[in-house]
Amino acid sequence: MEPLTTATVPMSSYDPTAVLPGTVIRPGDASYDDARRLWNGMIDRRPALIVRCRDAQEVRAAVVAARARGLPVAVRGGGHNAAGLALCDDGLVIDLSQMRGVTVDPDARTARVEGGATWADVDAATQAHGLAVTGGAISTTGVGGLTLGGGIGWLMRRQGLACDNLVAAELVTADGHAVRASDHENPDLLWGLRGGGGNFGVVTAFTFRLQPLDGVVSGLLVHPLARAKEVLRFYREFTRSAPDTLTVFAGLLTSPEGAPICALIPSWCGPAEEAEAALRPLREFGPPLADLVQPMPYVAQQRLLDDGMAPSGFQVYWRGEFLRALTDETIDALVDAYAAATSPLSVLVIEQMGGAVARVPRDATAFPNRDAAFNLAMVGRWTDPAERDVHVRWVRDVHDAVRPSALGSYVNYLGVEEGADRVRGAYGDATYARLVALKNAWDPENVFRFNQNVAPNWRLA
Repeated sequence: MEPLTTATVPMSSYDPTAVLPGTVIRPGDASYDDARRLWNGMIDRRPALIVRCRDAQEVRAAVVAARARGLPVAVRGGGHNAAGLALCDDGLVIDLSQMRGVTVDPDARTARVEGGATWADVDAATQAHGLAVTGGAISTTGVGGLTLGGGIGWLMRRQGLACDNLVAAELVTADGHAVRASDHENPDLLWGLRGGGGNFGVVTAFTFRLQPLDGVVSGLLVHPLARAKEVLRFYREFTRSAPDTLTVFAGLLTSPEGAPICALIPSWCGPAEEAEAALRPLREFGPPLADLVQPMPYVAQQRLLDDGMAPSGFQVYWRGEFLRALTDETIDALVDAYAAATSPLSVLVIEQMGGAVARVPRDATAFPNRDAAFNLAMVGRWTDPAERDVHVRWVRDVHDAVRPSALGSYVNYLGVEEGADRVRGAYGDATYARLVALKNAWDPENVFRFNQNVAPNWRLA
């Protein structure tokens, strides 16, 4: 397909809405503030234009229009990124929220998912056929951002990350071309899309490989914070031998009643008749103050943490690190830090890695740190913007305390103001150099730079 040009998408100096397809929203429009609102309420950016595209052709037109007018470009899928990368000041936002279609082929066990879909959209469509793909741990998260950064989720230890199950992608590149990436077409580009972030274009559709899944056993096991160090040491030992069909997250958070707690959150996706024996040690340890673990549909599990862990609109400051081990020192640092948390809304979440994630060769995708034992999210949350400094300092202090066990960050957990060195460190030199080569080939002018950016022309010193 030939790229669009300014001959086919003429530019107007005065009224971009006259030449751009889709719904165009500008400052002053009644819907402008709602259209620029993100999951992270701390982000307050004011784009010049927000273009809600309905299909790939409208995305192509928006890319060409932005380049011809010299406007920066940001891409919004679910708007869930902690760093607020879905928006840019004074630029053009390509909003994919009208592109949420999911088409399932139950015989081939694949799903074609449009770029603006959320995991709730995917789960509803795939579970109608008894199928599923790894899709994060929060249903409101966008498919695009999560997949392009790797895709940690409840099913990953059984069937790999979201990006490991990506078999093809359709995208619009910086020059307005619509291209496809698969193992047979532009395979190097597919490699980069499997963990390399939104650096190479606007992905308008993803095709995923699916696996059978009838239901899961999940829920919270609640312990008092006073026992958290003991609980997390048990958690560390238990997860060493957990089967791939069991993934367990741990969290330090505050209960709805206002009590600080330590929660273990198992997800069993194996045979139903084996769940009781597999989960018994977790359920008997303590014992817990509350045992909320029960069989449930996968779509219900995906919504389990939506309200408590990831409600929209809070002020959020986020840091993340992969951990090579959950050492006694790290456990003590995390629990002591949460005991002194500056906001009861803040959370610390430990995500068990391993299983199928670790069996993918390191160079098979752009996702690094296949050998990490855990992934840690340090999330400061609050409601009053005036309190920003004290809560940001708390997150940074927690981050400093766990650095001795850190392997590097999950790019989807890189927060505000982390910088190019953190992005390079997340990938490692070899993977980063390969991503730069792809960037030079597909986006040498860095049109797509509002992301965890891989800048073109970088050279290892």
